[in-house]
Formats: sequence, structure tokens, C-alpha cells
Amino acid sequence: MKIEGKTALITGASRGIGRAIALELARQGMKRLLLVARDGARLAEVAAEVEALGAEAVTLAVDLTEPVGVNIAVAQAWRDYGPVHLLVNCAGVAHQAPFLESKLPHVREEMAINLIGMYTITRLVARRMAAQREGTIVNVSSLMGKVAAPTMATYSATKSAILGFTQALRGELAQYNIRVMALLPSLTDTDMVKDLQWFRWVVPVTAERVAEAFVAGLRKDSPEILVGWQSYFAVMFNRIAPRLVEKFVLMAAPVSKESQKRYPKLGEPGGVLR
Repeated sequence: MKIEGKTALITGASRGIGRAIALELARQGMKRLLLVARDGARLAEVAAEVEALGAEAVTLAVDLTEPVGVNIAVAQAWRDYGPVHLLVNCAGVAHQAPFLESKLPHVREEMAINLIGMYTITRLVARRMAAQREGTIVNVSSLMGKVAAPTMATYSATKSAILGFTQALRGELAQYNIRVMALLPSLTDTDMVKDLQWFRWVVPVTAERVAEAFVAGLRKDSPEILVGWQSYFAVMFNRIAPRLVEKFVLMAAPVSKESQKRYPKLGEPGGVLR
């Protein structure tokens, strides 16, 4: 995709990866950035940073879980600022807990924002892109969408679902000259993960590094954009030896030693849990 002179709409733009992507697109010559998040004050701060880099910034303080508000915001933005050429679905939340201790409100929040919110705004934008027969959609998944992680069951499920959604749309929307891609960052050092128990041996990347990889993949029209050697390593070995990768992730995860000890028995003939 050619970035220069285009308009992008970025959800989750007030912090973390969304903010970093907005700033990197501004550096690379994006003309206008429509910044979407719930926190209007933080959006205003990001908008000031974007404009300091020479791009126009428009803030849309909306909640993606409220379809009516999203519909109105997208319609008004399209009317006032012209067509969107790039949609980046970056909004997301993560809650970490052993599955048996997970809280239903947290599960619902992850589903609502990571999936339903993404679906809602993508449907509104994709219909308009189809009418103009031009556009690129990038859905931010995660390495956990490829390699699920203990204590992150719901988050892993939503990120895996995003990959399936992306693949389906890629086939459906090609006839309208709309490219659909996925960004798969590994553990990224952002506000969202500051309260999580990190996995052993996993080296976090910066949001800026993710944004740089995003732009490089965008220019190449890569269907899936991986970030960092750990991601490439994990995806490659998950294809070759998925059980070994699953065991490694379990060893790295903040779970009990009892879970790690009993895990190998699950796949053995006659193996049972006691």
C-alpha cells in the first residue's frame, strides 16, 4: 500500500501499539489520521504529537461496544474528511487469570472489545471501501492467536478468532480491491500488559518496533505481519512440532508446577488426570 497522502482510521489510538502506529504513519507521510478511542483527553495528546509530525489528526472519542455511536462517528468522519484508505483495528483489552478463576465480566469485556467492537467498525468502513473500490484493513491479532497461552485463554481465543476473521475477509473483499491483513505482535511493553505476569524467557518488544514492522509489512502488502525473531521462531516450530511448542509455552507460563508435571500424561495412551 502507498501511504503518502492517504487517510487512516486507527482504533485504540490513545496508547500502546495504536499510538505508535499513528505516529509512525505520520512520519511516513500519511495525510490524515482519524484517531479512535474512549479516552478523549489521551486522544488529544496523541493528536498533538501527530500534528507535530506534519499530519492532520482528527479525534473520535467513541466506545466500540456501542454500535449506534460508532455508526454516527464513522458516517460523520467520512462526510467531513473524505474516504478512509486504511483501517487499523488495534483496540483491545487483556485480562490474565487461570481459567477456573476467570471472571465473567472480564471475559465479556475481552469478547466485546477485541471481537464485537472490531466487527462493528470493520463492517461500517468495509462497506464504504467496497463502494469506492479501494482500501486496506489491518486487524491487530497477536502471536497468541497462533500459539495460545495458559492464563490467557479468552485473550488467546479472541486473537485466534481475529486471524480467522481476517482470512475470511481477505477472500470476500478481494473483488472490491480491498486488502485485508493481520498484524501479529509478540509480547509488547505497553500499558495494557503492565499488570500481567510475564512469561519466562519471552523478551518484550517496544510498541515503536511493532509500528515499524507494521509499516514495512503494509508497504509489501503482507497477508500476515510478524514482529521479531521470537514470533517467526514460534510460528515455524508450531508448524513442525506443535506439542513441543505447547509444552514450552506451559513451562514459560505463570502456572503451577503441578500443571507442568501432569501435562505430559495427557497425550499418553491411558493417561488420565487424578
